[in-house]
Amino acid sequence: MEETGKTTRDEIAAQTGLLIAAVRDARPLVQMITNYVSMDIAANVLLAAGAAPAMVFAPEESPEFVRRASALVVNTGTLSAPGAQAMEVATIAARTHGVPWVLDPVGAGATKFRDDTICKLLRHRPAVIRGNASEIMAVARLAGLTQEAGAPRGVDSAHETSQVEGLAQKLARHGLCTVAATGDVDIVTDGRRLVRLANGSPLMTKVTALGCGLTGYVGAFVGLGVDPFTATLSALAAYAVAGDMAAEQAKGPASFRTAFIDALYTLDASDIATRLRVA
Repeated sequence: MEETGKTTRDEIAAQTGLLIAAVRDARPLVQMITNYVSMDIAANVLLAAGAAPAMVFAPEESPEFVRRASALVVNTGTLSAPGAQAMEVATIAARTHGVPWVLDPVGAGATKFRDDTICKLLRHRPAVIRGNASEIMAVARLAGLTQEAGAPRGVDSAHETSQVEGLAQKLARHGLCTVAATGDVDIVTDGRRLVRLANGSPLMTKVTALGCGLTGYVGAFVGLGVDPFTATLSALAAYAVAGDMAAEQAKGPASFRTAFIDALYTLDASDIATRLRVA
């Protein structure tokens, strides 16, 4: 853990426990423009956490709807020209109305169309960028911070998070945002502080769109109005601990999916306090 202010593992655990309860109390409304593969799991993740998901895509209604949302989440997974327009309109509205939004740059670096879309979205200042290591590297390249290509293997990362720590910090400072790169070890940084989290199960990579669900989960925590770094750190910590808990019950990917939703539903401060691992 490398932080100014020396936040300890116990302090992170305590803050995470408080925010898990706060999401259930506040029931933040999270508007999600996400990919078709992830809509079901992302909605169920948010419901299990106590938040309210809204899969509102249409550019005709996004500017009106986003004003009512606690947070907006944008995911570039199954990208199309109409989808890119919907994302542009929604993120402009979010910035106009002061609604924090989270970018999941799925497949960044894979195609010119995808990269052009992500470049346009970055202009509207996401509060959080959450992706795998290759996606974070690709976004840093799009921001002019590196020459590394960062191309993923489809939607999977070709890099470890340890390889992008410096770039994640630069990107956070450049974009005045929080950056989270997830993998075997997750990193969260706002450019000044950096924390590594070491929970999570390998089975999480065997269930499609759990990463997309994580970005929605981050949106719920960001929607509480706490600072994006704290919200993102707590969301990643809680999500990975739930993965550990689910793996203890699961026989394989199918049963893990069910156990994971149940774990998010029952997760509490004591689970975080006893299980959280900070690398």
